Amino acid sequence: MRAKHLRILEEGLKSGPAKPQHRQAAPQGAPRGAPREVRIIGGEWKRSKLPVAHSPGLRPTPDRVRETLFNWLGQDLEGWRVLDAFAGSGALGFEAASRGAAEVLLLERDAALANSLNACKAKLRAEQLRVENTDALAWMARSAPQRFELVLLDPPFDAGFYEQALRAAARLVTPGGFVYVESPTAIEPAAECGLSPHRSGRAGAVHYALFRKD
Repeated sequence: MRAKHLRILEEGLKSGPAKPQHRQAAPQGAPRGAPREVRIIGGEWKRSKLPVAHSPGLRPTPDRVRETLFNWLGQDLEGWRVLDAFAGSGALGFEAASRGAAEVLLLERDAALANSLNACKAKLRAEQLRVENTDALAWMARSAPQRFELVLLDPPFDAGFYEQALRAAARLVTPGGFVYVESPTAIEPAAECGLSPHRSGRAGAVHYALFRKD
């Protein structure tokens, strides 16, 4: 028995130490600490949750910033027509619908995100809300002018087309209406847009501003 144990030990030494088990890399997803859901903070669907998918560049508007925006706009958007041009999680568009907007259109290029938005719409029975799986800039370029009282712009921070988006949004908003934009740096629309600064703020790396159509 002792000789058998010695033979096993010798064979183990010849084969070398046991190789560590291979561990699969964690799947790529949102950065650590990114929210998995956001809550609607006011109106009919207050405290309702919206899922946040693990999608590159998806960065939902923080609660604090949304609260500030809708304090600027007023809590009641009854009768407003609203465009959420880069919908993502839908936090801005659903917030507007929750506060009484008559029509809210969410544009989202990513098909999976658009499907998620439609699922949230069905869950909340948000009949005034519509989702289109399309490119926002292309859609705004072909849309009829002066269709909305409020246009919301929160494109991916690395998109680099803020001026183009502001020009397109300015054409779609009614006189006296508003264009809201979030960006990694402070931004001013070109003079020909006819947009005047109304309110602005900053939360960490996020600059946000509300412009009014002259």
